[in-house]
Amino acid sequence: MNNEFRIIKNMKQFILSLNILLINYPKSEKILKDKIKSTSYEILELILLANLKQEKLIEQQLIISKINMLDFYFEESYKKKYISEKTCLYKVQELSNITKMIYGWLKSGKC
Repeated sequence: MNNEFRIIKNMKQFILSLNILLINYPKSEKILKDKIKSTSYEILELILLANLKQEKLIEQQLIISKINMLDFYFEESYKKKYISEKTCLYKVQELSNITKMIYGWLKSGKC
């Protein structure tokens, strides 16, 4: 299976798993909850866009930047006790795996 398609599949699974996780966020944290959701969708959109373009470098860099922001949002969620340490580490690991795939995609020269 093509590397780009694995990235898409993993990102879709990540987004689907968020629905259950975000239920536990209080209504007062609507902004953080919405940022997690919207940033995840933006990442998927950028992956799909980059997959169609010849020059992918800018989109790939944006994807990495947005993944780093998601990582920050999860750390913030953990500090505010909306998610457990175990959940935070699991989500950060999922993002790390996607980031590794993006870097592999960058290094493959298909930019």
